[in-house]
Amino acid sequence: MRFYFSTLAGHRRGVLVLLGWSALEGVPAFFGGRLVGTAVDRGFAAGDPLAGVLWLLAFAALAVAGALGQRQVFARLGDVVEPLRDALVTRVVRGVLSDPAHRRTPDASAVAMITRHVEVIRDATAGVLVQARALLVTTLAALIGLATTAAVLFWLVVLPIIGALVLFGLMLPSLARRQRDVVMADEGTAEASGAVFTSLRDVAACDAADEAHRDITAQVDRQARAAVTVAWANSLRATVIAIGGFAPIVLLVAFAPPLVASGRLTTGAALAAVVYLTNSVNPALHGLARTTSTVVMRLMVALKRLEEAAPPASGDTGDETPAHGEIELRNVTFGWSPGAEPVLRDLSLTLRPGDHLAVVGPSGIGKSTMASLLTGLVAPDSGSVLFGGVPVDRVAPAVRHREIALIPQETYLFTGTVRENLALLAPHASDSHLIDSAEKVGAKQLLDRLGGLDASLGHAGEGLSAGEAQLLALARVYATSASVVVLDEATSHLDPAAEARVERAFAQRQGVLVVIAHRLSSALRANRVLVLDGGAPLLGSHELLIRTSALYGRLMLAWDPTHHEKTPLPKR
Repeated sequence: MRFYFSTLAGHRRGVLVLLGWSALEGVPAFFGGRLVGTAVDRGFAAGDPLAGVLWLLAFAALAVAGALGQRQVFARLGDVVEPLRDALVTRVVRGVLSDPAHRRTPDASAVAMITRHVEVIRDATAGVLVQARALLVTTLAALIGLATTAAVLFWLVVLPIIGALVLFGLMLPSLARRQRDVVMADEGTAEASGAVFTSLRDVAACDAADEAHRDITAQVDRQARAAVTVAWANSLRATVIAIGGFAPIVLLVAFAPPLVASGRLTTGAALAAVVYLTNSVNPALHGLARTTSTVVMRLMVALKRLEEAAPPASGDTGDETPAHGEIELRNVTFGWSPGAEPVLRDLSLTLRPGDHLAVVGPSGIGKSTMASLLTGLVAPDSGSVLFGGVPVDRVAPAVRHREIALIPQETYLFTGTVRENLALLAPHASDSHLIDSAEKVGAKQLLDRLGGLDASLGHAGEGLSAGEAQLLALARVYATSASVVVLDEATSHLDPAAEARVERAFAQRQGVLVVIAHRLSSALRANRVLVLDGGAPLLGSHELLIRTSALYGRLMLAWDPTHHEKTPLPKR
């Protein structure tokens, strides 16, 4: 809640503007009954219909002014709500990434938090600023108008309303618990289905389809039960409010005629009370209760859930500066869960500027994990990863982002011009530098075909082949000043000649180049090769490993059946 209100406070000007227009919106509710009563007492009942019509026209003019105020509220709403959503998404992502438990496995519940809870907060905030604000303003304005116009009826009609609101308030804790159950059930369904969908191969391999189906079905049933319970609670709430809203009208009909007959109340004042109750107070009461029990309740529950599930990042991301461009792994061990066999064990490695390392091994053995460790995306279970003598996760984020670049196999391009895509990580790069970077990695011909830097790209590089998209992603990183570049199968969709050109181009930058090999030809171009096979990692030159590693020899033989004629394979 503190984060929520502090974020709104950061946009207090927008909130104050909304409140200002709200005052204008409440004017018709305050003057509506009074003007109608005056039209009766001084116009129609006094034998002057023209005066009565003029008073009603004044009411109509105020209604137009109120509509203008409401229109401006909607027009200015985005100035408050959209920055709030951006801040919440940023908080969730940072909180999830700062938690090691989330960073090691896909987290479907975190996706649910962003797509469900953050959107609930955004929509609920908009609802509070539009609905609850307007209803509260309308209710207060109408009650003040009623008190000043028909004071003798005020407590008669207000006491039932107060009683209904008190009873409704006593129901709110129960409504909150039930709304929280719905939120937790939503997350449970997302987590269960996400776990199954991200492990379909394991489910099929273990013949566990029925068990997976039972797990998801149980979560869906829990979600349905929670939703039904909330529906029953809301129906009870609606009944209480309906009685609270209907009782004042019954009392008004019962007591107003004697008061008019005794002269304590004018006919116009009685009619004004009817207008205040039926046109403003009663609808506003229903709307306010409905908004409180749905919009506000969902807002409170969603905020509480985000606080529990995605606490803010600790902020200790580091502010140290590396002393040099070396990357060093010291006795690094890493596994994806406490009970799992480590994918890397006791790995020590030093990479200096000018080094070119190829990482090879069977699929799923931990090559991409190596890339994540080098770039600080995950932390080792034991040992340390140092960049310039500083733990990589303690390096100032701005420095780490500038000096270390990871290009994954999956290419990320966005809607915009080619220039905007290539300059994403080097926003101040000149056009000539961007074009030169594209030429170095072999993307110049593609650039010309697209129409140059001003050409537009569709969503996710729509219309480009996978290889063309990879070339643009490679040119984007080449344009940066990164001293450490990790290619995680980033050339998988290129032909061997294009792949060789890319690797040579990055190697000539004289920084540290790490290639997660898609083809074993990458190992032939590297000055060192790291072989991962689930056991102790093997490190050495191609010539050394071909003589000493049976696994490396078999991998080479599978890639090039004639390789054993050039170099004898090691004995087992």
